[in-house]
Amino acid sequence: MITKNFIINRAKKVGFDLVGVVPAEALVEQRKCFEEWLLAGNHSTLSYLERNIDKRFDVQLLVENSHSVIVCGVSYLSPYSRGYDEGFGAKIASYALNDDYHLTIKSMLAELAEELKREHSELKYRAFVDSAPVAEKSLAVRAGFGWIGRQSLVVNPKLGTMFHLGELVINDVVDEYDTPMEGVGCGSCRRCVEACPNQAILESRLVDTRRCISCRTIEREGCNDNISLDGWIFGCDACQSVCPFNQHAPLHSNPKFDPRINPYELTAERWSAMTEAEFEAVAGTTPMTRSGLERIRGNVKKE
Repeated sequence: MITKNFIINRAKKVGFDLVGVVPAEALVEQRKCFEEWLLAGNHSTLSYLERNIDKRFDVQLLVENSHSVIVCGVSYLSPYSRGYDEGFGAKIASYALNDDYHLTIKSMLAELAEELKREHSELKYRAFVDSAPVAEKSLAVRAGFGWIGRQSLVVNPKLGTMFHLGELVINDVVDEYDTPMEGVGCGSCRRCVEACPNQAILESRLVDTRRCISCRTIEREGCNDNISLDGWIFGCDACQSVCPFNQHAPLHSNPKFDPRINPYELTAERWSAMTEAEFEAVAGTTPMTRSGLERIRGNVKKE
């Protein structure tokens, strides 16, 4: 058995801002909501979401002999996270200005696992970072990180919404598990709903990806060619930048999430004239490689 305090201390040492531990159990109610969202067609071209639903909401089916899930979060909030100057026509979601978080957090989780194994040599684990079918937001809520905000993201009262999640699924039990947060929420605030240029945020605290700028600018199969991009060329922070919790949250403290790019130096004109070699030099370590230069130039032209 591992103690929760031991896990928290090691996770903080590695550089995570949030740490929680939950038992590896099926998420029954969350699965029901997700299936209703799928049936309504809100996932549009994201057909991969239809696969492995059983595993997505029951980590025991995903990882054999799993007993506990260590949920970790780390802030990436920077000055660019709070919105762009009016009229700027080459806006980039602030997470994409950093090195690819998939690789960074996967490395941090591996480091955490090795820290744990120094005291628990028999520990087995699998690490996940927004890749395999894991209901990470639901796990984060169970771990006490916060609540699901109107824009469908986990809201933490201290860090806001701009933090990445990662999970270690382990084959051992923990002496104490976390519970969901109580007594805090969005209240009557609807700033994120009102800020979305295409009204993509549903009343059910889910998103219609057919109208979501982030989906339209990133996915290789465009979700909807007829929606406004509102100046965004990769991702979208419109619903997050207006959130009061993000407006008052501290900037990120882990240097691994320092922005590698100043978006104001990359105007629409510069993107349109950029070569593949220049794109590799500017954005080669960032998530923007997912869509590639040609797609980004197409998003610039749409504006």
